[in-house]
Amino acid sequence: MTEPMLPPDAVPSARSRDLVRGAYDLHVHIAPDVMERRITDVGLARRFVDLGLAGFVLKSHYVPTAERASAVNEAVPGCHAVGAISLNASVGGLNPIAVEIAAREGAKVVWLPTVDAANHRATGRDLPPDAVRPMWLALQDDLRERGLEVPPVDVLAADGGVRPEARAVLDLIAEHDLVLATGHLARDEIFAVTKAAVDAGVTRIVITHPEFPQQALDVADQQALVGMGAVLERCLTTPMTGKFPWPAMVDNIRATGIDHTVITTDLGQPHNPPVEDGLALMADALLAADFSEPEIRRMIVMNSRALMGATTEGPT
Repeated sequence: MTEPMLPPDAVPSARSRDLVRGAYDLHVHIAPDVMERRITDVGLARRFVDLGLAGFVLKSHYVPTAERASAVNEAVPGCHAVGAISLNASVGGLNPIAVEIAAREGAKVVWLPTVDAANHRATGRDLPPDAVRPMWLALQDDLRERGLEVPPVDVLAADGGVRPEARAVLDLIAEHDLVLATGHLARDEIFAVTKAAVDAGVTRIVITHPEFPQQALDVADQQALVGMGAVLERCLTTPMTGKFPWPAMVDNIRATGIDHTVITTDLGQPHNPPVEDGLALMADALLAADFSEPEIRRMIVMNSRALMGATTEGPT
């Protein structure tokens, strides 16, 4: 049994609230969405302003969010909501025109396939026995039962090389200086697209939750990806919901280095803690694991701001 990282009623300390001021949360799932969410984007923006947090990336598995981010930023001055796109079937998969339009509308992050990745389709239900099941499993099951399932979005060709459509997407990410996130790809896919992204000139590559069961990148793999220039995303929900042991995540952070880790939450589900608490909860857990305050600010504040193109550390 994998023990949860935090009790469900955990509350951040004042110390950690201060530590994470100025940070971006690069991975949240909030309303409006096709699934029930804990808070709306405007509501979260107001909470971020109250807490001195810089902003968040609006992640949807199904729709682009750049237009929505623009509306949030006008409604709540002082919070920087960031648009993104996930290259699943609902946007045409590895669709260069979808990436181009998203970039022109202000999106800053491109996730490679998540719920429609071939790896996700094959292994999405393979979780530790006591882990909390992700909400997207039920939605994907419902779509399939209604006859709306489409073929998975493959990033690799039969010979193991990166598909031409994926290369075209990577070229656009480089051209527009976007952040590439690897989504729910499998190990070999992650390595192949990371190398192709580097070759294409992509400068900001985030390995999406490498400890999640469907990625399961061991420490040697993580070190190799860091050597290629990638940043490793450590999501609060992965250990918190029993999908990976927190002590092992701590070991992975130390083995790969704080300069190559960015902390996110992956929060927004109704049964999980408030989204605005997530970064501070992670800071409390890192303090308990004997990370220093400068190390924690590096992983949560400075690294997230660097990925978003913010040139200063932010409020203190």
